[in-house]
Amino acid sequence: MAEVFTDANFEEKVLKSDLPVLVDFYADWCGPCKMMAPVVEAMAEKYAGRLVVGKLNVDENMDTAHTYRVRSIPYMVLFKGGQVVDHMLGAGSEDALVEKIEAVLA
Repeated sequence: MAEVFTDANFEEKVLKSDLPVLVDFYADWCGPCKMMAPVVEAMAEKYAGRLVVGKLNVDENMDTAHTYRVRSIPYMVLFKGGQVVDHMLGAGSEDALVEKIEAVLA
C-alpha cells in the first residue's frame, strides 16, 4: 500500500530514505490522478522492499509541492539518495512508469 507523504514527514520518509522513493503528487479533484491511483498502488505492491511508494496531496501540502515546482498533476517523481533522478508528468502508461522505476533500481 502506498504511504502518505506530507510536508511534515517528507524529509524523513523521502529525502532520508535508504531505498529509492516514488512520489505521486496528486489532488483529490484530479481525474487523471484518480486514473493513476491503481497504477501507483500496483507499484507499491510490485516493488515492496525495493522501492518506497507514496502519495502527496498538493492541496494539503503546498510547501513541498512548491519546493518541487509542481505545476501540473499527476506528477510522479523518483528520488534516490534524496535527489530527484527521474519524473513522469501526466497520466502515463504503467509500462512507462515501470521502465523508469527499473532504471532507478538497476
